[in-house]
Amino acid sequence: MRALAVLCRYQVRVPSRRRTPTAGRGTRGRCSAPRTVTVLLAATMLVLSLAEGPALAAPSAGPPLGIDVSYPQCGKSLPSGQAFAIVGVNGGRATRTNPCLAAELAWAARSTGATVQDSVQLYVNTGNPAGGAGGPWPRAGTTPRGTCDGSNSRACAYQYGWDRARDDATNRGVRHPEQYVWWLDVELANKWDYTSGGATRNAAVLEGMTDYFRSIGVRGVGLYSSLPMWRRIIGNGVDSVSSLNGLPNWRPIVARTVAAAQAACGQAPMTAGSTIVMTQFTTDLDYDYSCR
Repeated sequence: MRALAVLCRYQVRVPSRRRTPTAGRGTRGRCSAPRTVTVLLAATMLVLSLAEGPALAAPSAGPPLGIDVSYPQCGKSLPSGQAFAIVGVNGGRATRTNPCLAAELAWAARSTGATVQDSVQLYVNTGNPAGGAGGPWPRAGTTPRGTCDGSNSRACAYQYGWDRARDDATNRGVRHPEQYVWWLDVELANKWDYTSGGATRNAAVLEGMTDYFRSIGVRGVGLYSSLPMWRRIIGNGVDSVSSLNGLPNWRPIVARTVAAAQAACGQAPMTAGSTIVMTQFTTDLDYDYSCR
């Protein structure tokens, strides 16, 4: 991304008031409660520096938008008045931590809550080193995809994904991880298994991550990818019993307009039973349009 019982089905839960995390605002919390004032993002916003005090955003005509940020925005000015924010937990790879996570979550906590999307959400990098270099590979584990023996197998790929999600939830500095919606960022920029049977093993990584997050009772899990990237990485690797079926989609688009982002809400989803709930377009930052 530029910025961008276990086997159950995901549903986006939209309470009458989205919860404010008990972690406290401005540290590592999420899901700030919606406010009564709808503030629309403007193309000519006044900016808010992560290192400075708050600034005001100018309202403009158009739908309320979210913004997603991560380690590339470390130390940079960010606009105020976003309807919701999605913060990257990792530093570009599934085994790294975003060094600005706390500061960016503090910024995200000031989102207005002007859409049905949770005001603060998280995304994590994904990948599959396929038993080789590029990350710690599991040597054992009993999974829904079989027993991991340390080989480049579907079971070990699942265990690898489970382990990465556990690290994201427990070792990155995220307090109360169960209070978030977590998005799995599936992109070509990360390492994947393109050998025979690799698509199924790549899907198993995402299944392991999905199932771990569900096991701790998170508010939701979703998939971020474009259809071309998804087809290259996952292809036909998702079977009928996969926990990836029915996960909501967050879809990046090439066009740079709100109108194009709105139109993309009607695209085909990546897995059976899924719907597109957000789309992303890029200008000076990554902006996110809520399809709901």
